[in-house]
Amino acid sequence: MTTHEADVHPLFSPWGRFGLYSFFIDAPEPAIVDTGIATSPREGMVPALEAIGRRVEDVRWILLTHGHIDHVGGAHALWELTGRRAQVVIHEADAPMLRSRRAHVREYLDGRGRYLGDPEGEAKVAGAADAVISGEMEPTLLVRGGETLSLGGGVTVSVHSIPGHTPGSVAYVVDGQRSVFVGDSVQVHGAANHFPGYTDPVAYRSSLEYLRDEIRPRHLYLGHPYRRADGTPYGVELDEAQAEEAITESLDIEARVASAARGCLEAGPRETDSPYSPFARVAEELGYSGDPALEPSPFFTSMAGYRTHFAQHGQTQQHRSDPS
Repeated sequence: MTTHEADVHPLFSPWGRFGLYSFFIDAPEPAIVDTGIATSPREGMVPALEAIGRRVEDVRWILLTHGHIDHVGGAHALWELTGRRAQVVIHEADAPMLRSRRAHVREYLDGRGRYLGDPEGEAKVAGAADAVISGEMEPTLLVRGGETLSLGGGVTVSVHSIPGHTPGSVAYVVDGQRSVFVGDSVQVHGAANHFPGYTDPVAYRSSLEYLRDEIRPRHLYLGHPYRRADGTPYGVELDEAQAEEAITESLDIEARVASAARGCLEAGPRETDSPYSPFARVAEELGYSGDPALEPSPFFTSMAGYRTHFAQHGQTQQHRSDPS
């Protein structure tokens, strides 16, 4: 049982259209959840920690919610700043993205890159990985979900597997106070690109239900300011009521996206001049008018996920999120 309530402090780093958020868990063995990009530890975390009277050198845990570059890009740099003393934790399914920049290129080519039609796409992703990932590294602790990490003083963090956004997405829960860090696993209506992004829609939905029914966050910490249906953003620190609302809304929009995707796939995706091709019908049905080519292109990431699911399970099979 937790004997010391661990305060949580958001650590902000800018990056283009995005705000990158890491979180400091102020425990006897301090932890930082997610690491932004290569410049984030020195330019964002160090001064933010100094402002609250803490030192980056004292951080003993680096907890990664998933393997995308804006969450693991600063891991090696942060680890170096701790004197290589911090434990670097990631789910085994996403560990390749910490070990290798090339893994990010493979993810692009296997998913959204098949639809973006950008002849320079592979080179762009490779360039981004080189620029914003501070170093390839072997994690010091691989998790699968079910582990408990001790941060000293009675503060423990339980690890929960919540795949969908990526295969190795996890939630870290500070036990006893239900402070829950989910990275990008509660997408609502998306962040800067205004569309929810996930590689496996069935796993994503199941993970949202698990968060709602089993974990029941009292404090929910998001990787970005995800947006409501009207476009207004949540913050990255949600109270219990906001957390329930964000999870419920995430489930609602996934159901609508699933229905549109199923209709498109059953009719047969058609190549057109639309920037949403071959899924233009989905964008039209949902009223989506964002730029589908802006990285990380959640529209095509999710569409690739639905296409894979329907190809594996049959186009006529009811998707589990269908309200009918």
